Amino acid sequence: MMEWRPPGYRFTAKDLVKGLCGEDSDESKLIMAAVYGKVEIFADSTAWNGFLWLVMNTFKVEGKPLYSGTELGALKQSLPIVWL
Repeated sequence: MMEWRPPGYRFTAKDLVKGLCGEDSDESKLIMAAVYGKVEIFADSTAWNGFLWLVMNTFKVEGKPLYSGTELGALKQSLPIVWL
C-alpha cells in the first residue's frame, strides 16, 4: 500500500530568502502551507548556507551579526523544510 504524500517543492537559496523575508511572497505562502502539511518543501544545505551568508552579512548592529549561531540553528530546525 502506498502512503499519501502532499505535493513537494524544492527551494533554492533565493526561494528561502523570499519565503522568510517576504511575507506576501509565493514562497512565504508555501512555507505556511508546509506548516499545515498541505505541501512538502525540500532544500539542499547550500540553500541554507546562502541564507546564512545573507543574514550574517546584512543584519548587523555595530558591525556584529544580529543573530547568533544558536538562534539561526534553532530557526533552521523550526522550519517545515526537509533538508537534503
